[in-house]
Amino acid sequence: MRLPGAAVLLCLVDVLHAFAIEEKGDVFKRMACPAFLMFDNAAYLADMTFELPCNCKPEEVSSVTWYFQKNMGSHKTTVLTDFAGNMIVDSGHIRAGSDMLKRFSIRMFSLIVFRAQVTDSGHYLCGTKQGDFFYGYDVDVQPTKFITVAFEDKGQHVQDDHTEQLISLFTTFWDWTRCDRCGVRGEQRRIGLCYLQTAQLHPRYRAAVPNVTSCGSRAVPAHFQSLSHLRKPEVAIRSCMTPCRTDEVPEEGVQTISNIISKLGKKPWLPRVPTQFHKHPIGTDLIIACPGARPEHAVAWDKDSVRLYRSRYLVHVNKTMRVFIDHGNHLHIQRVRRRDRGTYFCWREGEMVAGFRLSVFYQARRRRSLQDPETIYAMHIIGISYIVISILFVVTHVCQCCWRVFRGPFSKHISDLLELVC
Repeated sequence: MRLPGAAVLLCLVDVLHAFAIEEKGDVFKRMACPAFLMFDNAAYLADMTFELPCNCKPEEVSSVTWYFQKNMGSHKTTVLTDFAGNMIVDSGHIRAGSDMLKRFSIRMFSLIVFRAQVTDSGHYLCGTKQGDFFYGYDVDVQPTKFITVAFEDKGQHVQDDHTEQLISLFTTFWDWTRCDRCGVRGEQRRIGLCYLQTAQLHPRYRAAVPNVTSCGSRAVPAHFQSLSHLRKPEVAIRSCMTPCRTDEVPEEGVQTISNIISKLGKKPWLPRVPTQFHKHPIGTDLIIACPGARPEHAVAWDKDSVRLYRSRYLVHVNKTMRVFIDHGNHLHIQRVRRRDRGTYFCWREGEMVAGFRLSVFYQARRRRSLQDPETIYAMHIIGISYIVISILFVVTHVCQCCWRVFRGPFSKHISDLLELVC
């Protein structure tokens, strides 16, 4: 008797799941929990998704509960579980501003935090719902707001190390990403996070290298924490060139013909990628995300045949930028205009994966009401301005009255003093 394909697939999934649980159980048997709870240091960039494995637990514990504390010993503790040891989260619905309880998932005893924010920095503890702790992490989520950018093609260099008597600050770089485009000139990124070295770290925190931890770690003494703000995360960018697979690009003759057709004003060759159509009102802001991409991925954007290189379109490269790419690989178009319409293509890990056909339209004006946020904001500003102007008016008239009252005696004393001097 032959089993249907779906039944065979379900059996295979069950076998793999059982194998994963058994393998995880073997890990717990090999690694004993420390007698004294320690915190492993881990650093990430804002908007990244990270996973914290519960590396040890008693064999009889079948599910774990994760806890979050901002500072060690704090009475305010957030419970990150549904007490069943599992929570399903659709990462496609996660937003950067979402509450932390909406941005985590527990899978195979590991905690996954989506789109981490700076406020997520702190202690993460793996334990039971009764409050027994097995393993802990000291997580440092570093901001991207004032990140330092170095374009190596322009001769720019990363930050120099900062050394003082008892502490040294430096940048630890990740590996270069893949080239974000293929067949044409692309770019590579290298993310660097702030780290420091000192012999005065708290002994309860554990790092891969002795006396070295991330700048935002709770292991750093309080009198050194102000120095860590002197150094920001950084990213280095350089050009690259990598060939495409033969099934990703048209043949050389086809590409040449398409270039000629494009010059003649006819429809050129378009990449065979899924394309989403979107209509957007003129004058409003638009943010486009690349499907399946994360901040640590190599992502690139094109508009029709124009390459939007980071050397020109990275956020803060130009203060007057209206179209830019942020450090989370999102494409921003502020105050959409008529000329912004077109097809935007997204590259992920060196492969073109999606297209966005953008059309724009004029939005009909609607009548404002007193409940509109814009109306409330305008009334608030007008009210504050009226109060400030009224205060200035009253203060000015009081000063004039005081001057008129005391002007006579003051002028007489001044004239007497002048006669004495003369």
